[in-house]
Amino acid sequence: MATMLEKSIISALFRRLRVGGVRVIDWTGGEATYGPGEPYLTLHIHHPRAIRAMMRSLTLGFGESYMKGDIDIDGDIRRLGELVSQNQAAFSHPALNRLPHVGRRNTKRRQRKFVAHHYDLGNDFYRLWLDKTMTYSCAYFKSPSDALEAAQAQKLAHTLAKLQLKPGMRLLDIGSGWGQLLIAAVQAYDVTGHGITLSQEQYDLSRQKIKDLGLEDKITIELINYQDLAARDLTFDRVISVGMYEHVGRGNHRQYFKAVHKLLEPGGISLLHTITNELETKSDPWIDKYIFPGGYIPSIRETVHVMPEFDLRLQDFENLRLHYALTLDEWLKRYDENSAAIIAKYGTSFYRMWRLYLAGSITGFRYDNLSLSQFVMTKGLVNDAPLTRDFLYHP
Repeated sequence: MATMLEKSIISALFRRLRVGGVRVIDWTGGEATYGPGEPYLTLHIHHPRAIRAMMRSLTLGFGESYMKGDIDIDGDIRRLGELVSQNQAAFSHPALNRLPHVGRRNTKRRQRKFVAHHYDLGNDFYRLWLDKTMTYSCAYFKSPSDALEAAQAQKLAHTLAKLQLKPGMRLLDIGSGWGQLLIAAVQAYDVTGHGITLSQEQYDLSRQKIKDLGLEDKITIELINYQDLAARDLTFDRVISVGMYEHVGRGNHRQYFKAVHKLLEPGGISLLHTITNELETKSDPWIDKYIFPGGYIPSIRETVHVMPEFDLRLQDFENLRLHYALTLDEWLKRYDENSAAIIAKYGTSFYRMWRLYLAGSITGFRYDNLSLSQFVMTKGLVNDAPLTRDFLYHP
């Protein structure tokens, strides 16, 4: 009886497809194809408990079932997210997601723990699939055929150009990662840099990289929360944050911009590079539990809405959405190429978890509501800014 019930749920769910198609093979060997088009992929559902889990919470149930091996995917895993994005009405049925999700509250006290969950998995893990500089953010592709290494170098050059750096300036990087942005800034513009992070692994490796390059007199790295840094009596000519704002947490955006205002010299430039959403939505329960605890993807409008409260004037905005899809394509390719090493060290469930995360992120940027936004702002009114963007493309 239970088996018949779960089979009927599968049929009710996938019969609602209006674009594309999917082939489903269940735990009894039963097979059916749904949707008006050719199947994008095949789902093997090995146990009825996967369906019960998805009825409680669709994304959490599916994600955990895939991690455990109760569900397998034959074909390009990226096409699953494409199918979902193209058939959102089918996957937002009231019978699904019975358990409302309340994201983990992101407080200052918890932020180091949340950051460590994602970034302190071990530098060796990220080395397997990032480029050699360990740049873990959206690259900048002048052509879709660009190598990842070239695209990441182009991203650093393009982003730093927006700061209009001059020799001797003091640059703060909030969420400095493995240090490559500060290294590039010092080498290209002869500035001094200070980076802050909450990840012990990033802190250790970035300091070692700086020492190996002989840049210890030009770059300092500190293991500290941005709010604690803002409590000190110090300022910088430029402030940048790349891939950190997503960790600030819902409801904490004013604290971030308050800190930028405090740390930035009057007339100084700040750049915020962050993933943004089209609308204000709750965090995905699977992502919140397994990937980015306490994280939140803000909308563009709620980000811009806060800036004027702290006299931060938006000067420029650029959306690099497709650049991030291309970046993630390359990360997933490299991740899969190193599957044996990842499984040997972290286990199959972990490998599947991150694989699903990377593939789902590709979908978010290519077919859904995610963007990669770069906001450039000044502290106060600035009248001597360049009149055009020529300086970015014709230095």
